[in-house]
Parts: sequence; structure tokens; C-alpha cells
Amino acid sequence: MRTSGAAALVGGMVLGTCLLGATAMAAAQTVPLPVPSPKRVAQSTPPARAPLTAPALTGTPPTGSIVPVAAPARTGALDGSQKALADKVSGYLSGMSTLVGNFIQVGPDGGRTEGQFYIQKPGKVRFEYNPPSPIDVIADGNSVVVRDRKLATQDLYPLSQTPLRYLLVDKIDLTKDTNLVSVSADDVFVTIVIEEKQALTGTHKLMMMFGAKDLQLKQWTVTDPQGYDTTVAVYNLDPASKPDPGLFRINYERVLQ
Repeated sequence: MRTSGAAALVGGMVLGTCLLGATAMAAAQTVPLPVPSPKRVAQSTPPARAPLTAPALTGTPPTGSIVPVAAPARTGALDGSQKALADKVSGYLSGMSTLVGNFIQVGPDGGRTEGQFYIQKPGKVRFEYNPPSPIDVIADGNSVVVRDRKLATQDLYPLSQTPLRYLLVDKIDLTKDTNLVSVSADDVFVTIVIEEKQALTGTHKLMMMFGAKDLQLKQWTVTDPQGYDTTVAVYNLDPASKPDPGLFRINYERVLQ
């Protein structure tokens, strides 16, 4: 049986899911809807996906598929345009020290949740899911916990084993520090795809999408080793806000009980 919820996604982006309908908001944009498929289809171009309306993704909704700058290429085979885009995204991620905002998450079955998130680099993040979901996800720089507020339980995972770290490292060079397999762009998004293979958990893919004009983080999709996708769109972003350090504290005594 496939494990559901936040614990199942820790191998991907450490974001839990509990079904909740998304609220309609202004300045909407289309976000790819994850395909609930247990197996990854081997093909060079992702299949078309039904649109999901999500808030505050700037620009005009795209009318077709993302147009690649060049064919997907592994690190070392990037052309000049791809390398320039990767460098710009690396600069954006490296220059971001804090980020606060809202998120909407779409699970493999199409179920949606919402909440707030807080990032403080290096290594610290907190995702608070809106009720009725009882989940909080917290990283303190070393570990990640998925906490169930209702059951007063939490599961502990190493931060180093999740792609979440790519958003939380102090400085990053995507062409040197990751297995960058694809760089593409259109008038709306710059898209980066990273592949990570682990002996115990298999292959994960992380697709991050940034605004084509401002390079601001817009959304990411994690594909787990079984081919299941989870997409997170972020909005109302505030890079100047300084989160309370207490948001990132993990109660290790509770973990050990």
C-alpha cells in the first residue's frame, strides 16, 4: 500500500497533504495538475496535464506547453542559454536569506491543501497546514519533523536526505551542486529540473519554476520513485520578513518518546 500524507512525501519535499478545497483568489494562474499514476512514463516530453487554478502567479496564463530553450541536457551539456538561466536562478536562490508566504499543495490524487510557510537560511523551514489538516513540517538545519498536532506525534527525518535542502542551502550553484537534467523557459516560467538517485529510496525529481521576468520562486513539483507527483505553488511572498527563530525548534524529546 502506498503511504499517504506528509511522511510519504519526506523522501520528496517533506510536505504533508490532507485534502482541502482551495479558495479562489485574484491574480490566478494555471499550475500543472499532478497525474495520479503509479508508474513513470519514459518519454522526453512530459504529458499534458489538466490546469489547476492557483493564486498569485504573475503573468498571462500560458496557452501551450513550456518551450525549451534547448533539449533537456545533463550538467556539462548545457548550451549557453541554459547555462545563463541556471546561473540566474542560482543567484536568486543564493541571494535569498528569508522568505515568508502562503502555499497551496496538490497531491498525486488531486487533493489540495493550503497553509503558510517560513524559510530562514541556512537549513530552516516551517510549513503550517490550515485546518482541518493537523500537520506541521519543521526543519531546524539538521533534521526535519512531520508533526501531527492532533495526535501529538512527530516523525524525524535527516534534512540531508531530502531535496528540500536545495531551497535551504546558504549558497548554491545549480550546475555544480546538483544533477541538473533540464533547463527550459517561456514567457511565463523558467523551469529547472534536478534528478537525485539514492540507493535506499530510488530516484526523485525536483522541478522548480520561477517567474520569467522577476525569477521569483513560483512553484515546485516533486516526483517520487513510484512516479507520483506533488506540486506546491507559493504566493504572497515576503523576502524581507524575519521569522521568529522559535518557529524552527524541534522537540527531540517528543521524537524519542
